[in-house]
Amino acid sequence: MAQVSASSSIQLAAAPERVLAALADYETVRPRILSDHYTDYRVVSGGHGEGTIAQWKLHATENRVRDIEARVSVSGSTITEQDANSTLVTTWSVVPNGSGSTVVTLTRWNGAGGVGGFFERTFAPIGLRKIQQQVLENLRREVD
Repeated sequence: MAQVSASSSIQLAAAPERVLAALADYETVRPRILSDHYTDYRVVSGGHGEGTIAQWKLHATENRVRDIEARVSVSGSTITEQDANSTLVTTWSVVPNGSGSTVVTLTRWNGAGGVGGFFERTFAPIGLRKIQQQVLENLRREVD
């Protein structure tokens, strides 16, 4: 099994504190910024930052749907979502950039082996980066 990852970033005019607060708000902001690739979104417990548990289905492709149960931890300016159902981990890092901020999201997981794993490592990051960019653009509309 090989590690598979996809990363995207965006520069925002909003201050890092505002962006971090928006990303950590799983109750109201997250549902508004998710793309159509996310369905059945719900907060199981918490809703704001550390200790939150949220569930959703991620439609990576028409035939590839992951049931995610994200357990959220926050350390400084990084939010980590660990999927309880797989090795998938997504981090959201917010850093100052002039008077605004830069957000970097990174999703990684242990991919399949063999020929299937080759295709996963080759094509999954491309598709996931498109999904990440849509969410980041939606975040821009929310905070800028």
